[in-house]
Amino acid sequence: MAEGLVTIIGGSGFLGRHIVRALARSGTRIRIAVRHTEKARVLQPMGDVGQIMLVQTNIRNEDSVRAALRGADTVINLVGVLYNGGAQSFDAVHVEGAGRVARLSATMGVKTLVHVSAIGADAESRSRYARSKGEGEAAVRTAFPAAVIVRPSVVFGPDDDFFNRFGAMARIAPVLPVFGNNLADAGSTRVQPVYVGDVAAAVAAIVETPENARGQTFELGGPQTYTWRQIMEIVCDTTGRRRLIVPVPYAVAGIGAFFAQQLPSPMLTRDQLLLLQMDNVADPAKPGLAALGVTPTAVEGVVPGYMQRYRRMGLAPKKAEA
Repeated sequence: MAEGLVTIIGGSGFLGRHIVRALARSGTRIRIAVRHTEKARVLQPMGDVGQIMLVQTNIRNEDSVRAALRGADTVINLVGVLYNGGAQSFDAVHVEGAGRVARLSATMGVKTLVHVSAIGADAESRSRYARSKGEGEAAVRTAFPAAVIVRPSVVFGPDDDFFNRFGAMARIAPVLPVFGNNLADAGSTRVQPVYVGDVAAAVAAIVETPENARGQTFELGGPQTYTWRQIMEIVCDTTGRRRLIVPVPYAVAGIGAFFAQQLPSPMLTRDQLLLLQMDNVADPAKPGLAALGVTPTAVEGVVPGYMQRYRRMGLAPKKAEA
């Protein structure tokens, strides 16, 4: 096994599982710090006996974070929430929690800290999600200046909550909405989906050679950008569903989002509508996948394979054009 111990906070999530797999292949000793350890037990067979350990951790609790970091050479913080509410609020997790991990990492002798944020993180953003991500990055930089910040665009892969969410919608809904300030520009904002395996490979590369990444901010996007209308067209093509793509003004969508966000797992919130008004595209002036030796994977090479579950029985997937 490789020397050293890597603590992954939030390692049982969608991205975390792929990072655990990537690091386990190299023989790294891994400690997965999660709120519910039973959800992470399926990850232990990814490594040799004793290579992957589990520890119960709540990023909002100082003592549990300290226990998770004890003896670690590298810490990867993946914890994030999509909805603001309750104890797991944006501020509690993205700002205070991130700052706590960075501060304790600095005082406990951690050599490398990787903080996974998101493209669009901005302490001045109108979106509470993006603002908390930006404030969290600032808290990390203050406590641990050499931290490596990783900002992925929307992450896709077989178990994602992106294409799968729209695929499930296409299976039951007669229309798919796209949003805009008016009907003419609805669905025109851009997104640059990045494959989960590529993000995991990028994080593994940082862990392997941290001296090349310390203090930097990486923005990770896929090989192509798409408008939201094009994303919906991909959903329709890969599921074999003929659906109307309907433009909806933000003002109208906001009314529905106001009521939807009262649900435990809303399809859309008003804060997410604010995010949809901004492009989610990597800044070419910042280092990305190429700087970490990772070749980006195209949406078209992965998404059709797992979107077949939303097709009608017996329909073959649409062949890609040469």
